[in-house]
Amino acid sequence: METSATAAKAAADRRPIATRSARWAQRLAAWLTTTPVTPNQISLLSAVWAAIGGALLLQGGVLAWIGAALCVQLRLVCNLLDGMVAVEGGKGSPVGALYNEIPDRVADTAFLVPLGYAAGLPWLGWAAALAAMMTAYVRTFGGALGLAQDFGGVMAKQRRMAALTVALLAQALEHALWGTRYSLLAAAWIIMAGSLLTVATRTLGIARRLKIQHPNAQHLEAHKPEARS
Repeated sequence: METSATAAKAAADRRPIATRSARWAQRLAAWLTTTPVTPNQISLLSAVWAAIGGALLLQGGVLAWIGAALCVQLRLVCNLLDGMVAVEGGKGSPVGALYNEIPDRVADTAFLVPLGYAAGLPWLGWAAALAAMMTAYVRTFGGALGLAQDFGGVMAKQRRMAALTVALLAQALEHALWGTRYSLLAAAWIIMAGSLLTVATRTLGIARRLKIQHPNAQHLEAHKPEARS
């Protein structure tokens, strides 16, 4: 049986999403719970939407960029519903944590790498994707140390996707009016820099909480060298 401490840790490690309490989300999740659809399938679908969105982003054009923006939002809806169906719907699985994380990393890369190519700076897209992956690495590493995972930061997943959505819609308008791609370029820089800042703030947060948990650790067994891999 799951202990209260374990349940509290699991609740703390769940990303806070305001939309989770929206009536439409609750009704849709409740309906999905009655179908054969599993949370893991919903998680995989999020990566599929990202792949479609990335392809549209690369294709370019007003309709393609609007379609890519829609794919961003559909990816987020899948990210919302997979957890609701798993937790509130009671359809979780032993490998659910893997499906919760890995498709997310694929989806970020599927959007951000094409963003760099579409903006004319391929390396920037790769850098943004790597920085986004680092935010998840630091978050989960904090969890591995026994801390509540930190989902905050100026460029957490929802904010990355919000910035990308706004940029895609702005790019559609910009392309129709002037034929330029400054909106995509600005988004790539903002997401990359914001993700690096998020990595820094999350890392500092982990260090601060570790020091609070073990205030006198630096004085214990000071004669022994620190073990590192």
